[in-house]
Amino acid sequence: MSDPASREASPPAGALGPDRWGEAVGMEVTEAGPERMRARVLADPHHHQPYGILHGGVYCSIVEGLASHGAGLAARARGAAGIVGVSNHTDFLRSHSEGLLLAEAEPVHVGRSAQLWRVDVRRESDGKLVAQGKVRFHVLDELPGERRERTRGPTG
Repeated sequence: MSDPASREASPPAGALGPDRWGEAVGMEVTEAGPERMRARVLADPHHHQPYGILHGGVYCSIVEGLASHGAGLAARARGAAGIVGVSNHTDFLRSHSEGLLLAEAEPVHVGRSAQLWRVDVRRESDGKLVAQGKVRFHVLDELPGERRERTRGPTG
């Protein structure tokens, strides 16, 4: 992983485009697929809220980003156009200030019209769970026009 000042999230395999928010958070996807997603984030002071610990939005961003990518891959693997998030419920279990966080997302349910994904975020140093989230998605048969244009690949 690069140093925090120059870190960028590389586009994961199967991605429709860059994850600009994931890049801002410093999330690096290490495994991408419709049945499991993995990522890491090197937490440092730029992630802190005023009390010197990670801002809860960092955990929510990891949960949302990882689950969304996996759900999108799962939907497309089943012939759907894509997904849209409906809810994100993230619990903060332990505080964390600095060091590597490892996240893993897996589907709880992948259906024709809805998906539910669970994401665990752990400290690499001791393996302890620091946050856990679930994200629910609506599966789309067709993408809205402007989104369809943005995600059209070279064979379009």
